[in-house]
Amino acid sequence: MLGAISGDTIGSVYEFRNTKDYNFPLFSPKSNYTDDSILSIAVARWLLDDPTHGLKTLEESFLTLAGEYPCPMGGYGNGFVIWLNNPLRKPYMSWGNGAAMRVSPVGWFFDTLEETERVAEISASVTHNHPEGIKGARSTAAAIWMARSGKSKEEIREYIEKTYGYDLHKTWEYWHPIYKWEASCQGTVPQAIIAFLDSVDFEDAMRKAVSLGGDSDTLACITGGIAEAFYGGVPETISVKVQKKLPVLFLETLKEMREKTDYDFRPII
Repeated sequence: MLGAISGDTIGSVYEFRNTKDYNFPLFSPKSNYTDDSILSIAVARWLLDDPTHGLKTLEESFLTLAGEYPCPMGGYGNGFVIWLNNPLRKPYMSWGNGAAMRVSPVGWFFDTLEETERVAEISASVTHNHPEGIKGARSTAAAIWMARSGKSKEEIREYIEKTYGYDLHKTWEYWHPIYKWEASCQGTVPQAIIAFLDSVDFEDAMRKAVSLGGDSDTLACITGGIAEAFYGGVPETISVKVQKKLPVLFLETLKEMREKTDYDFRPII
């Protein structure tokens, strides 16, 4: 989870001002969490507070967190804003990458891959009930679960390709010169996973994700969630800077995840 939030924070200043420079500054005075992190915390609160993991309580969690943090850096997606302000709040067949950006808590919460994928689908379907939106959430959560369970990169690659049909054999070097801004799950999740698969450590994964030049905060958020699980945490040089930017509720939620799941959060205090 902190890996996803770290990616979101690192990528935040490049979302609408893309960089292709691998050696970009990881942090600037304007770096901050965005809606990716807020909605990830909302999913975590839903998992922690509702043992049944029902759609109604997930909806309420989104409403609560969006109400507490109504103006995040970069704002919320247009479809999500309409959903928030519509009393009916029906899913709107979105295939957007928002389904994948918020799913990292699900990857840590369950003992089995099957349950992880099942609840990941619920986490998407309250808004992103398009097959591509659901696939993006399920595949991202599955990659996190596999990474934290000791699976190799090749095992993760093979499972995601076979189960979800993404092409993960095109490398970061292939995508880097040609990739452009993309908001869909199908155009974001494979590239984010590839940035992880081709990385050597957490920071390298962040640099690869952001310097692709796309929806930078979301790419790095998805990559960061998987990389944290695989590499055993977020480096202290990154973790300390990110945690200092987070509200108390975020930090308390991360600590509660550590207490109630296998999530290994290391608070700075």
